[in-house]
Formats: sequence, structure tokens, C-alpha cells
Amino acid sequence: MGLTHSKERAKKTVPITSSLHLGVAGWDQPGFAGALFEPRTRPRHPLARLSEFVNHAEISSTFHQPLRPEIAGLCVRMVAARPDFQFSVLLGRRFTHDRDLDPVAVSAWKQGFFPLLRARRLGAVIMQFPWAFRFNRENRDFLIALRRQFHEFPLAAEFRHESWQCDEAVTTLVNYRLSFVNIDQPQYFRAMPPSALLTSGVAVVRMHGRHCPEAFREFHSEPQGEFLYDLDQLLEWKPRIERLTRHAARALVTWTNAANGAALVNSLQMGEILGATSLLAPPALVAQYPAELAAFRPARPVQPRLAAARAA
Repeated sequence: MGLTHSKERAKKTVPITSSLHLGVAGWDQPGFAGALFEPRTRPRHPLARLSEFVNHAEISSTFHQPLRPEIAGLCVRMVAARPDFQFSVLLGRRFTHDRDLDPVAVSAWKQGFFPLLRARRLGAVIMQFPWAFRFNRENRDFLIALRRQFHEFPLAAEFRHESWQCDEAVTTLVNYRLSFVNIDQPQYFRAMPPSALLTSGVAVVRMHGRHCPEAFREFHSEPQGEFLYDLDQLLEWKPRIERLTRHAARALVTWTNAANGAALVNSLQMGEILGATSLLAPPALVAQYPAELAAFRPARPVQPRLAAARAA
């Protein structure tokens, strides 16, 4: 669904500011290249290409293993042409799920984050906790211990259990300068609902899609499958993102629904909703999603047959 029928609402939009960073996760997955590059072209580094269209990317591989410092340095170089580009990174699951604070592991993850921090490209380090991590005294104390281990970095806490919205939990985040990650996810028993909560100078939003509730509730599962937000679902988040952007020094909004380039489509659409003036998209993506990206200009002419293939 395109945005052409929402012109009246767009007139009231607050213009995008330099503090707002819209972007995607999953850009390094093999299937994502088809959204950035046309067939039979010699692809450049995906980050360099991605930075032409968005100003934020999440490095998700750090959930499973530390980032090598030389790779972090390469990431910085690949976005050098975009001064406002920011990265977010996931903290390793061995810390957030296994509660392993081994000093060697802590040091390894830190060494991978430091090049991004020194280059002033690190928007947030996201601690993604499982649904089973509910607010209680023990978990609060562990969160504080984890904060102290990674005190050098801008930390953001993603909780999937609604108990972390209570006053005591929010006060803890404020006191320890931890950003609350506002998430969009499938609804299930005591799931964290949509919110626009700001507990530090960095506002963080992660849009996970609304499929596979089992993957969010279970301890070891991860979301899979394709999900594309429609216009009405994106418009639900417009006032929340605007409110966060107005009050935060920096706002990071990430779509994690990477399959078939859906994350990039939704990120570009949200930019249009919020008043972006440079509506550019990769030709391959415009061909794949002609209705959703109807207002976007590809860098080169789009082959009509590709657009027709998706419509079929």
C-alpha cells in the first residue's frame, strides 16, 4: 500500500531532524543483497550501498559472537560518506540469556565495540533480554551488574515482559542511564506492549514484526519468516517516534523484519511518513515493491518486468 492517500496527514508532519536515525537489521544476511543490488551487477559492500538510503544499521551478529575490531573499523569506513550514520549493536546472548559475566568474554565484546565508539558511530548497545527475564530484585541487580561491566557504552535494555514497565523498573533505568527499548512485537501473554518511553538521552525503537509470537515467548527461539508492515501499522508508530525524537538527543529506529528486504521498505516508508524530502530507493527494491515505494525514485530506470513479476 502506498502513501499517496495520506497527503492530508502528511501536512501536519514534524520534519525529520538530524537526531532521528531510521534503519534496518539483517543487512548482512545473504538474502538481503537482492534488496540492495540489481541482478548481474557487481555489488559493493552492502553497508556502503545501504548508507545511500538510510542513516542507521544494526549489527546483529554480535548477539552470538564478538565483533572483530578490524571488522568494526571496516564498517566505519564503509559509511564515511554519511556523517550522520549510526550503528546499534546487540550485546552477546551469553550475557543477557546465560548470565555469564566472564571477564575474558566481556573484554572480547568491548574490543569489538570500541572502534565504533571512538568514531562516534555507536548509537546504542542493545541488551536483548528474553521474555522470561521479568522484573524482580534478582533480575534488577543483574541488570545493574551488566551495566557496570559495560559502563563505557550507551546501553539500551530491551525487555519482552510487561513487568518492566512498572515505576520501580523505570526508575532503575533512569538512575543507571539505561535506554528503554520500545518494541513492536506480536501480542501474547504479558508481552511488552507498544510504548514511547524515554529513560535516557537516547531513544530506541525496534520493530520486530507481528508474526511468530512463539519465537518471542520461548527462550531459545528467534523470529523467522516474512512480515511487511502496512501503512496503517506504520501510522500507529508515527506519533510515538515523533514524541521520542522531540525529547531525545538521538533517536534510533530499527526494523528487524529483514526477509526479502521488508525492513528496508518499512524504514523508507516511515521516512516518507515523517516528511523526508529525499525519496530514493534501490532500483531492485522499487521493482519488488512498486506499490509500497510508489513515491520513491530509483537511481536507475526500473525494469517493468521485475515489477510485474511481483504483482503476479
